[in-house]
Amino acid sequence: MTQLSHAQEAAVLAALARLDLAGKVAILSGQDFWTLPALPEIGLQSVVMSDGPVGVRGTRWSAADTSIALPSPTALAATWDPGLARLAGRLLGQEARRKGVHVLLAPTVNLQRSPLGGRHFEAYSEDPLLTAEIAAGYVTGVQDHGVAATVKHFVANDSETERFTVSVQVSDRTLRELYLVPFETAVLAAGAWAVMSAYNGVGGTTMTEHAPLQLGVLKGEWGFDGVIMSDWMAARDTVRAAAGGLDIVMPAMASPWGERLAAAVRDGLVAADVVDEQARRVLRLAARVGALAGAPESVPPASRPPLLDGPALARQIAARSVVLAANPTGMLPLDAGAITSVALIGALARDARGLGGGSATVFPARVVSPLDGLAAALPDSVKLSFAVGTDPRTTLAPAGPPHWTELRVTFRDAGGRPLHESALATGAGRWLQLPDGVDPHALASVEISGRLTAEAAGTHQLAIRGVGDFVLTVAGRILFDGRVDAAARAATAFLTPPERRIPVELAARSATDVSLTQRVSLVRGFPAVSLALGYAAPVLPPDELLAEAAAVAGAADVAVVVVGTTDEVESEGFDRASLVLPGRQDELVRRVAAANPRTVVVVTAGSPVELPWADDVAAVLLAWFGGQETGHAVADVLLGATEPGGRLPTTWPAREADCPVLDTTPDNGVLRYDEGVFIGYRGYERASIVPRYPFGHGLGYTTWEYEEIHADSRQVTVTVRNAGPRAGRDVIQIYVGPVVADPDRPARWLAGFAGVTAGPGERRTVSIGLPERTFQRWAARPAGGAWQTTPGEYVVEAARSRRDVRLTAVVRVG
Repeated sequence: MTQLSHAQEAAVLAALARLDLAGKVAILSGQDFWTLPALPEIGLQSVVMSDGPVGVRGTRWSAADTSIALPSPTALAATWDPGLARLAGRLLGQEARRKGVHVLLAPTVNLQRSPLGGRHFEAYSEDPLLTAEIAAGYVTGVQDHGVAATVKHFVANDSETERFTVSVQVSDRTLRELYLVPFETAVLAAGAWAVMSAYNGVGGTTMTEHAPLQLGVLKGEWGFDGVIMSDWMAARDTVRAAAGGLDIVMPAMASPWGERLAAAVRDGLVAADVVDEQARRVLRLAARVGALAGAPESVPPASRPPLLDGPALARQIAARSVVLAANPTGMLPLDAGAITSVALIGALARDARGLGGGSATVFPARVVSPLDGLAAALPDSVKLSFAVGTDPRTTLAPAGPPHWTELRVTFRDAGGRPLHESALATGAGRWLQLPDGVDPHALASVEISGRLTAEAAGTHQLAIRGVGDFVLTVAGRILFDGRVDAAARAATAFLTPPERRIPVELAARSATDVSLTQRVSLVRGFPAVSLALGYAAPVLPPDELLAEAAAVAGAADVAVVVVGTTDEVESEGFDRASLVLPGRQDELVRRVAAANPRTVVVVTAGSPVELPWADDVAAVLLAWFGGQETGHAVADVLLGATEPGGRLPTTWPAREADCPVLDTTPDNGVLRYDEGVFIGYRGYERASIVPRYPFGHGLGYTTWEYEEIHADSRQVTVTVRNAGPRAGRDVIQIYVGPVVADPDRPARWLAGFAGVTAGPGERRTVSIGLPERTFQRWAARPAGGAWQTTPGEYVVEAARSRRDVRLTAVVRVG
């Protein structure tokens, strides 16, 4: 833990002493959606929070406020590089400082228990150690800038179905050996300043009220001296939340604290010293981030790291995260000097999905698509052709370049008077906090407007996305005036709103003004505005698009197909129904591969999908949600400018039915983790199932020889040699397990890892520590449980993946 200095602690105590009960209670709840209230009389500034984890959105959920967009957390974990994760954290700390944000609501360290988890793109891995190490690097990097990292969601918040109410039934051993590990490392090794408590319950008790885990483990056993805040609107009961260890309730809306907490103290239902301790922790947070007068910042400006080039780092992480899953004939990297044409296929090649959906959404100034990236990287001597093939999206993309210009948003009162106007990057707008000068009581309508230039004549599709009363006009003519409703609850509808499409006939090269207006009333209900103007140009019928793609591919030297998931099937708020790629993308790959045997497939998804055609194509690249520079990174890897340095942080099955853990649907409100510690690769090995791509898998553009291993119970030393023709990077993975199989324990578990780089013929020797916990398990006895070393002989494996073991040693413990 990072302790406060004496000067900081003195300032905290002095400020606390000046607060009465009303003042203490006031700073424990949000004053709006993103901030805690200021108390100038004690020198306390308003503490500002913002969503992450791939960027710093700030307090405006709007494309008018752009942010750097890094690759998804799963992509970051695929680098297997805590040092690079620290740089990612530093960039986001830098961005937070630029936007006036004190607390970043990231990282997410929940485990990818089932590949059907809808929000797994926001988590790191199925493995607790890899998750913990990447998270520790990220947390340290954010806090290097004096910005608080918030480790979330504490704990067992590993799926989305019934996420507000589900109770997870999980054994103490499983919690300790899997789900608590990343939180423990983030707190004890990285010194996280904040933890977010989850929506779900554990063992029948909702996490915002869970005293045994929040007070007993987090604050007691681990000595955590930071704040525990609720997930947004997760706190429900005044007294139980206070008694359960919660310190901050967010947001202001529906808070059970405020005057109700003060009344509970006066009535003797909550002890006064409980509120004193909560207020002390909030003031500590303010001191650390420089929001409390008289308290020196934990990281003053002169001690902060040098500023980073955001786009360059985003590109580096994206390229390093790409996993070369298959390259059987060595077709990659492409030699641009030996080819004359490339066919690029797929809607996602043109309209890149750089990041996941939901609260992780940020608005970058640009997103480089694979089409953009390859066009920039290929020499003029290589012809690049593009075909849509198929579009897996069931909703239209927001209006935006190149067809749209002059996109703006205007907030108006009931008399039509503008309250606020600003430019938009796209036709999507979400505001959880209204722009300055917009009184929610006066706001009557929000308009998104722009000019559409039609390239081709025909039927163009416009779309309304949102819930409420809308008016859509084209060239001054009203095409829709009515209501769009959703069956989902308000919060889910905000993240994944319904769509209403309206066709419009336009002439070629015509320019038309379009306006979408939503009538709003924020006096009651969810205090947010969310609407989007969608657009699609005329396209061929689906069968003709597929035929066109096959023809374009067949005429080229090389075909590159980009496939992936969409925010309709992989996003916050719901779990995935299937691991099958949406739409007709599998058919597209098969048809292109049949037309051109030199077909490379690039998969953009946040977590595993089925790849039934994988053995029938020349190469497979897994590119995740690659952030704003995803297209440049894909081009870098395809053309060999960058080594595909990624290794899988999750196991990819051949078939969904092979997954050892799938269930994310509660039974009568309870989700049972009956598999215990056997998730991910541990479960595959227990069931003797061979996946398509194992945990840790990833090829490169060179080859590696593993030459020597020496191990004892504290450390393993491995020597490797780059036996290939070019420089490269490898990740040495260390797995440990008992020599004599124990049915109660995994056969092997990840115990450590290290990355090495070397030129052709060069050797590298690395030493990887084996902490005492490597050989321990959580035992129910003595009372309350404890870590106990299990003596005996253990196999220590040096591997390139869970199924590619290169060297072994045996050590005796105990």
